[in-house]
Amino acid sequence: MHGVSETLLPPERDSSRHALEEALSAHDEGPLHLGRRLRRIVTDNPAFLEGWAQLAGWAIEEGDAVAAYAFARTGYHRGLDRIRSAGWKGQGPVPWHHEPNRGFLRSVHALMRAAALLDEMDEAERCRSFLLELDPDDHLGAGRVEVDKLHR
Repeated sequence: MHGVSETLLPPERDSSRHALEEALSAHDEGPLHLGRRLRRIVTDNPAFLEGWAQLAGWAIEEGDAVAAYAFARTGYHRGLDRIRSAGWKGQGPVPWHHEPNRGFLRSVHALMRAAALLDEMDEAERCRSFLLELDPDDHLGAGRVEVDKLHR
């Protein structure tokens, strides 16, 4: 992007990443237990972007668009704070290839989906455009999504 450098977030805490891996691998405990575990993870580390993104995704899967929106918006705003602290000046890529960036990108993606579920189509489109600006390689497939089809 014409001289604009990539923004690379610092790694997340090992303890948070391990807790998330453990929570996501406990398939036999059911979705309610997973939701509780994810909530504990972000309670213990509110800056953990991947935790917020996973919590938003969990809420979408459980059919709770309002909770999904709240969780995704939290990850989005915390992520904006983090990328700004990492040197982002309002433009330029926050690439998927750098693993610590993925929680923020997934939070933006979840916000796009949750906004569409709440019929906030303008916001869903803004999130889609922002995601494509942040990750031009479009690893989450936002460019292939028709946000109006995400609405129930």
